[in-house]
Amino acid sequence: MNLTITFFLSMLIALVGVIPPGLLNMTAAKISIKEGYSRGLMFSIGVCVIVIIQTLIAVIFARYLSMHPEIVQILQRVAFVIFVLITIYFLLLAKQEPKQKIEEPRKSKHSQFFYGMLLSILNVFPIPYQAYMSITLASLGWLTFDNISIGTYVAGAGTGTFVMLYMYVFFFKRIKSQKIKSQKNMNYIIGVITGIISIVTLFNILKA
Repeated sequence: MNLTITFFLSMLIALVGVIPPGLLNMTAAKISIKEGYSRGLMFSIGVCVIVIIQTLIAVIFARYLSMHPEIVQILQRVAFVIFVLITIYFLLLAKQEPKQKIEEPRKSKHSQFFYGMLLSILNVFPIPYQAYMSITLASLGWLTFDNISIGTYVAGAGTGTFVMLYMYVFFFKRIKSQKIKSQKNMNYIIGVITGIISIVTLFNILKA
């Protein structure tokens, strides 16, 4: 598989994972508003360091699972149900912006970096998410589990996460000032994306 394609697929997958407003991206946005862009970026870099490690663990785990297809089949069925539920949520239920708690400001850039690492450690979602997505890409022939491809995939995931956090850091004020309709549109877009993933997952289950 072309390494450039692997990189951009991983980057896109990571972007999708960080698009929904959550603890990490909303904290990065708030830090940038209260303490400046540089501290928001330091927080984001701390997050990405842990995401890179989590993605590496996930892909290595996926490589192990790829040698045990019976386990993969079970995980595909579980993932299919999860993605269907997520799709239904974003298409039908996610109508309002979530209320966000106000975070206490941190003192220095270094503390923001380690704060980002800490919050990212507490967020274990990237491990099962990246493990499943890498298995799916491998089943489609879009990813191989050699060391170079794994390194490229991990680099793409770190880059995609940073790009989305960067957008929250620098553009959150504009995003926040938009009408609620823009948030609804984002929810629908996410719902469509997870719906496509659900269809691909179902196709893989039926093909197995």
